[in-house]
Amino acid sequence: MLAFSTLSLLYLRYFTIILIALCSFMVGFDLMDNASELPSSANLMLIYLMYKYFYAIDMMLPISLIFAIIASLVELVRSNALAAYFALGYSKNRIMMPFLSVASGLIGIYIALHATNFARANEFADNLRETSEFIRPTSNLFFTHEGNYIYFGNLYPLSKRAEDIRVFTFEQGTLKESLSAKEAVYDNGYWNISKAHLIRPPSGFDLKGSGIVVEDKENLKVLHDFKPKILDQVYEGKANFTIGDGLDALKLLKNQNVDVAKITSAMYRIFITPWFAPMLMVIFFTYTPISSRFLNLSLFSFGAILVTLFVWGILFMLGELSNNKTLSPEMGVIAPILVLSGVMFWRLGNPLRRVRVKSR
Repeated sequence: MLAFSTLSLLYLRYFTIILIALCSFMVGFDLMDNASELPSSANLMLIYLMYKYFYAIDMMLPISLIFAIIASLVELVRSNALAAYFALGYSKNRIMMPFLSVASGLIGIYIALHATNFARANEFADNLRETSEFIRPTSNLFFTHEGNYIYFGNLYPLSKRAEDIRVFTFEQGTLKESLSAKEAVYDNGYWNISKAHLIRPPSGFDLKGSGIVVEDKENLKVLHDFKPKILDQVYEGKANFTIGDGLDALKLLKNQNVDVAKITSAMYRIFITPWFAPMLMVIFFTYTPISSRFLNLSLFSFGAILVTLFVWGILFMLGELSNNKTLSPEMGVIAPILVLSGVMFWRLGNPLRRVRVKSR
């Protein structure tokens, strides 16, 4: 128990230092690049920096987990603490357990944060920089729903309101009805229109057929369960979903003949991609020497950092390709993690050097 707490605190110390350093580095560069475009208000600038820090944590937390284990292992080897643990009869699994437990707990918190607006921090920061508002209206949305074609002139996700609405209803490829309204408000699972103008074309072209029917209607409900955030993010091509928004979008759109590859990719990247960190941690541990006499620690740490950046870059690139629908979500997100897990299990089963130290 003492060893568990000692190793956990060592890992948490390095993780905290590295995460703060990487996030500050990322936010500092962003601040230098966009300082002239930031709002003049000090309050808005502080909020902008806060959101950028959240975004930096979103990007840097998984890689910080790996850098922290590299720093921890180097300190254990340099101080001969690792050899001492083996001499006392600790197995490799027992030594790795504190690191993996802390990393798994942090990844769990990281995933849970994506159920909140933490996932949209970069969007909020960009909106503050461009318009001095947290959420700007989305304009000119045109989409389909249950065979209908819908147009929103302006969508305000925060207030759940839309302006300049057009709904075109088709039946067997023929326009059946056209609805127009100035405003709609989302409430109780529906978009509620207080007053709408309907136009129905003639049913046929014979002389006895009825002409164009025009009428006004009140208190209409349309687009069941089409939440404002789903409209704002899915049809604008955004990939910064919260978990709730993504699951709602998948549930709603799976039977609407809408390509949900971007949503699926975003969900995979939230739930699956962060676990590359514990896998690399295990792989690096299998290469860690017992003593600094067996391997140059500077070379070991440099190689581990280089491999980490390379793997992280590949995963990020494949994830972006899946977001852009160049690759399927399974090939762009799941397949690389499966390959990495295969390498991890191979290393666990066939390490270059097996450490077998028995206590007397």
